[in-house]
Amino acid sequence: MQYDRIDARILEIVQKNNRLTSEVIGEMAGLSPTACQRRLKRLRSEGIIEADVSIVSPKAVGRPIQMLVLVSLERERSDIIDRFKKAIKSSAEVVNGFYVTGDADFVLYITARTMEDYEQFTRRFFYENSDIKGFKTMVIMDRVKAGFAVPIEPPPDDN
Repeated sequence: MQYDRIDARILEIVQKNNRLTSEVIGEMAGLSPTACQRRLKRLRSEGIIEADVSIVSPKAVGRPIQMLVLVSLERERSDIIDRFKKAIKSSAEVVNGFYVTGDADFVLYITARTMEDYEQFTRRFFYENSDIKGFKTMVIMDRVKAGFAVPIEPPPDDN
């Protein structure tokens, strides 16, 4: 997966606002709309752009309780890890899931309507899973920053 300086500029632009037209993005990046569309298509097909999403306010859609949960597995075996990854992907309550190093095996970002709903989720998702050794919940008091923007470094010149 390679990208050049123009691709880097396009990536900076679409991370801030992916609803801009190819005409506007092209103008900002110094390209024609057609060339911009071609580059965007390639960036998506190569997996450099993974998804085009909108960031939704959990509170606005009735899920004001937000948590970060540190999960430790009973054993670190590939089949157990793969099974838990699959469970994360199929759970609507888990907004983001990360397989990590350190004190925990996974970090999950979870939303819920109420603490009672979260308790029911923990019974179903954690307590009924014999692969889980334990979990620690941290309730989020305030979401200070939300986004997926990654700093884009232009590639070095080929000179």
